[in-house]
Amino acid sequence: MEKVGSTQDSLSRIAGEITSCSACPRLVQWRQQVALEKKAMYRDQAYWGKPVPGFGDPEAVLWLIGLAPAAHGGNRTGRVFTGDRSGDFLYRALYDTGWARIPEVRGVDDGQELFGAYISAAVRCAPPENLPTPDEFGHCRPFLERESRQLPRLLAVLVLGALALGEWVAMMRGVDPEAYRKVPKFSHGAEVRYPEPYPRLFISYHPSQRNTQTGRLTLPMMTEVLNRIRTFCK
Repeated sequence: MEKVGSTQDSLSRIAGEITSCSACPRLVQWRQQVALEKKAMYRDQAYWGKPVPGFGDPEAVLWLIGLAPAAHGGNRTGRVFTGDRSGDFLYRALYDTGWARIPEVRGVDDGQELFGAYISAAVRCAPPENLPTPDEFGHCRPFLERESRQLPRLLAVLVLGALALGEWVAMMRGVDPEAYRKVPKFSHGAEVRYPEPYPRLFISYHPSQRNTQTGRLTLPMMTEVLNRIRTFCK
């Protein structure tokens, strides 16, 4: 991974290309349908209904990668991990560990700011049943690759869930096929060291309602990983 970003690209340029992307007909149809039909509790709100770009600090040392925007979360608000309970959980953990400015997130105008962290999704559109196809992962992968080159201070990557882990390794395999030949065993809290200059990989359960409501993932479990990353990045 290059440690100096390309002068011919930028996070803002990538964000603009993400929001105008229509490469996946199934996802275009679904995200627009959801934005028109809406959820009853959000009936009076205008939905974003487009691909969702990354969010955070351009000088990030930590990059968090999730799966995809939620149909009534990021697909509604226009910001990754915002507007649903998964986002509420994640940003609370980021706030408690000093990575985020405020503990609650409501929308793009809520004043949220990240300190030393950047958040992306492996797939930028809300997928039906929260399950992108292999082709849809592949269409979005170049956006991740370009973002990685625009985060020159990156030291750590935190993947949220097994699918995000697989996509991270698939992307990095294109950079260094030997170093990223194998997908690490998925285990919450695991760390994987790669040769320099590649960032250290940290693994977490996804903060989905299924995981957080059943206690599979608790706030102390998430904050422990985020605090460990902070210590590593000092």
